[in-house]
Amino acid sequence: MRKRIGFVGAALACALLTSCARHKQARVDVPPPPAPAPPAETEKPSAPAKTAETPRDRDITTGEVLSVPADAVPLLTETGLASWYGAPYHNRRGSNGEVYNMHAMTAAHRTLPLGSIVRVTNLKTGDSALVRITDRGPFVNGRILDVSYAAAKRLDIWQPGVASVKLEVMQTPASITTGGRWAVQIGSFENQKQASDLADHLTRRYQTANVAKFASPTGNWWVRVRVLNDDRKRAEDLIRETATPEGSVYLVRLD
Repeated sequence: MRKRIGFVGAALACALLTSCARHKQARVDVPPPPAPAPPAETEKPSAPAKTAETPRDRDITTGEVLSVPADAVPLLTETGLASWYGAPYHNRRGSNGEVYNMHAMTAAHRTLPLGSIVRVTNLKTGDSALVRITDRGPFVNGRILDVSYAAAKRLDIWQPGVASVKLEVMQTPASITTGGRWAVQIGSFENQKQASDLADHLTRRYQTANVAKFASPTGNWWVRVRVLNDDRKRAEDLIRETATPEGSVYLVRLD
């Protein structure tokens, strides 16, 4: 009887163990519940049209970001020397009527329409930036552009003072080749008498011209001749006919 009871107990124990083993195996084989579905993605705004410049080219004078389309083709390209101008001209009125701010991204050019947007590239360093033409200059032989202090820092011109640059005209408010109001600027002169003597001479020679003399912020004197009707051809003729040992002669666009 004990043997039979023992056999039955062993059988029950075996059955229980088998049941437990099956129970554990079943738990292992059950796959985990599926992960919750991710929330639906909201539609992303379309990226703005790519431009060649970035908001760092903001002109603090106007508050506008100077930018041009990435595929824009330059209207005109020049290469030459660029310099920069700062403190003596800071807070003085420029050729376009605005007060010059040397911390704005601006530049001076003798003949481009005022308000033109120009990309300037330092040919040695590759640094590039957009500037707005707001003034006239430089009145130094061999130079094609005077940039502001801020632009000089951006273009790595500030410390050397002068650098070889490529100038690309990207936008203009008026035609580069036609129209415009033109004059001839002569100088600079160390004293007022030299400027006055030349101005008197030109007044007698060109009776239809408007001749004026004025001092620059650096103390030098200049003579400007506005020909009849501010005509470019007349101004160019005057340049060919005018020579002075005291100063150089430059064609200048007034608008």
